[in-house]
Order: sequence, then C-alpha cells, then structure tokens
Amino acid sequence: MTTPQIVPQITDSHCHLDFPDFDEDRDALVARAHEAGVTRMVTICTKLRLEPQVRALAERYDRVFYAAGTHPMSAADEPMATVEELVALARHPKFVGIGETGLDYHYTAESKAVQQESLLVHIEAARQTGLPLIIHARAADEDMAHILTQAHGKGAFDCVMHCFSSSAGLARAALDLGFYLSMSGIAAFPKSQELRDIFASAPVDRILVETDAPYLAPPPHRGKRNEPAYTAHTARIGAEVFGMDYPDFAAQTQANFERLFAKAAS
Repeated sequence: MTTPQIVPQITDSHCHLDFPDFDEDRDALVARAHEAGVTRMVTICTKLRLEPQVRALAERYDRVFYAAGTHPMSAADEPMATVEELVALARHPKFVGIGETGLDYHYTAESKAVQQESLLVHIEAARQTGLPLIIHARAADEDMAHILTQAHGKGAFDCVMHCFSSSAGLARAALDLGFYLSMSGIAAFPKSQELRDIFASAPVDRILVETDAPYLAPPPHRGKRNEPAYTAHTARIGAEVFGMDYPDFAAQTQANFERLFAKAAS
C-alpha cells in the first residue's frame, strides 16, 4: 500500500479572480488551485467601484480573501480614494490588505502627481487599519523608494512589493523598512537571472509567492492565461533560488504570508 503524497501548501498572495478571463471556469480554477497545494488566494480589486463584485468572490469561496485599492494606472481616471472609504471596507472579515496602489511611470507617467497623491491615501489607510499595503511599482524606483521611506518615518505600516521585478536598490530600500518582496512568474522566466539574484540576496523570511493571474504565467505555461494553481511553478523556482527543498520553502512562504497577512491567518 502506497502512502498518499502530501502536497505542500502555499498561498497565491495576489491574483485577480474577478477578471473576465475567468468567467467560464472560476469554480474549476479554484478547485485546481487546491489540488496544486494553493490553499489560499488573495484576489485584488484594482478599482474601488468594482469592490462589491470582488468582495462577493471572497464571500463565495472559503479560502479566498480580498484587498482593494486604486491601481496607479487607473488613478487619473477613477475617483480619488479616501482614507475613510478604505478603512470602512477593511471592516469586512475577509478584507486583508490595502491596494494595490503604487506608481507606474511606464505607461502612465503623465499622471505621476495623481498616482503619488493616491499612494499617500492608501498608506494612511494601511497605518490606520494595520493591514498590509500592496504595492505595484514599475519604472518609478527612485520616487517609490523615497515616498515609502519618508512615509514610514512618519508612522510605521506593513507592506509587500507585489510582483517584484524592479531594481536591487528598490528591493534594498523595501527590505530595510521591514517590507516583503513577492515572487511572480517573472522570476521563473529564463532571462530573469538578475531578478533571481535580487531575491537570493533577500532574507527568505521576507518572501511571498503569487501569480498576478491572469497575467505573467510562469513556464511551462508562459504566454497562456495564468491561474492560481501555477503559483506552485514559481514557488519551485523560489526553492531553487534559496537552495531549499520545496516543502521547506513552501512552509516558509506560508509562515511569511501569515505574519504579514495576519487577518487572513486568523
């Protein structure tokens, strides 16, 4: 009689289950995630007017939690969030993070002033709620490091740099503040050795894993729709980066997630 193999448990700390990419097979997708060992998912609302439908997904699925904020690429087109609005949303038992928010100068540099204003609102909401800030950063490393460092000096807050693929300098600035770095499928791309080296230099107790699904599927699914089950592919690369056995790395990322997203853990 063979002993059933225990699949190590991990958490997809950042996905977008409300996106229409998943309308045809959402139930099956959640089931596939569980089969792959992805026992929890945090689905992210990127426009506050869509918060009710994202909340409904968290209420529908037992192991799905959610966060909400205004994505920096939408900051100029959406109403400015308020601290009070975010604090009120955070009262929901499955609301576990503030964001995603941040800075994106790659496509939307013209709205940088509005993005920075929005980011500061989200930071204050993270302070007041004690929930982690979820940061999107692209082509804005210097401003991001400066704003986060300056804001943290005025009052502490927790934070994860979601889908981290920025410079070693921004990684160091974030880690120096006690923040976390999240590995996405980008870290598994063959040409991402420089990024893997940045992760390898970070403390392993500050690492999360995610998909950012439906985007950025890791090999062997690159170029296709990403889904939470594929977090396992990225996590296996993470284990290699840190020279750990996969079950040990998985357990470490679970402990890291539960430390940062304590509301989901409880």
